[in-house]
Amino acid sequence: MGDFHQNGSVATLHNLSKMPVDDIENQLRSFAQNRKITLILPSLFSELQTPALAGIVDELCNADYISNIVIGLDQANEEEFKFAKQYFSILPQNHDILWNDGPRLRAIHDRLADADIAPKEAGKGRNVWYCIGYTLASQNSDVVALHDCDIVTYKREMLARLVYPVANPNFPYQFCKGYYPRIADGKLNGRVTRLLVTPLLLALQKTCGHNDYVEYLQGFRYPLAGEFAMRTSILPNMRIPSDWGLEIGVLSEVWRNLNRNSVCQVDISDAYDHKHQPLSKEDANKGLSRMSADIAKALFRKLATDGVTFSNERFRTLKATYYRTALDLIEMYYNDAIFNGLHVDRHTEEEAVELFAANIVEAGHTFLENPMETPFIPNWSRVQSADPDILPDILSAVNADKKV
Repeated sequence: MGDFHQNGSVATLHNLSKMPVDDIENQLRSFAQNRKITLILPSLFSELQTPALAGIVDELCNADYISNIVIGLDQANEEEFKFAKQYFSILPQNHDILWNDGPRLRAIHDRLADADIAPKEAGKGRNVWYCIGYTLASQNSDVVALHDCDIVTYKREMLARLVYPVANPNFPYQFCKGYYPRIADGKLNGRVTRLLVTPLLLALQKTCGHNDYVEYLQGFRYPLAGEFAMRTSILPNMRIPSDWGLEIGVLSEVWRNLNRNSVCQVDISDAYDHKHQPLSKEDANKGLSRMSADIAKALFRKLATDGVTFSNERFRTLKATYYRTALDLIEMYYNDAIFNGLHVDRHTEEEAVELFAANIVEAGHTFLENPMETPFIPNWSRVQSADPDILPDILSAVNADKKV
């Protein structure tokens, strides 16, 4: 009748009974009386011009168990910030917009940069990090959820299922990761998970031996999902990566800070689709090419902290093992797709694997040349220690921007 599989590493909560979203939300309203729930939305201004975000906002208008919504707005000038305030004004929940490119938050950023504790590069990681800081400064949240703003198949059931395991006082979970099938328009998606992360983790187990951290990552059905929820109490000690290794980096921090009984994953949707990144074979600093390199480096750094020794010879062996494993998986994906009436372009899949294999070696060389490099932004506990006034000042800056 259904899939009750448990991998023994990460607790999996399935979506088998198809409980109506209204029933889930009724329970969440009860939980929210004692556990206030905040949603973080990291957004580019350009996403305000898309039907995906418009659909998300419409759905959120009915998620009345959410107490606060924190919107991180990147790449917006003053006129665009004013437009964003009007755009999000239909939300009935208390909501605040972090105008990250405005003069007040830029001054905050420069102040942190002078102390060498600011994010080194712009992007989703930095946006999320400042939203976390603002959430901590507000002191009005017990549970924090996060998801992207480019989900074209968004339904509020996704959010309800995502926060339920962490908001439920009868559950032990402090962190919840969402997962879902990556199928849209009659084809398999999720290339980076299927063609990079899954075969790379298998190859690491073969070349480096059994590793508990790798086994932990293998327990997640979709480790690169951008949807997760957690107890606010764990945020001060969470280090957020600034590069495209964000999702793997967050899972690494959860591994470092929590025991396995506090971690779960939940099936949040039968269908999921979002904006797809290009493979970007010509430019290693963009698209899936950049993403694959950042993910590989994030894995190598974490394994090195666990005592795994890397060398040029090991990276060459890893590349060969990965490549063979990925090609075998392509055959499995192809057969599974045909069995379900879906389409897979084997040529483009193998092109991606060839690019990822080259990037694994390049990421390895980068790691060996600069093993002390870290993309992690300092956690907020350290930032507060270095600058005790920073959180109240962020709060004041965002409140002042409301008058713009």
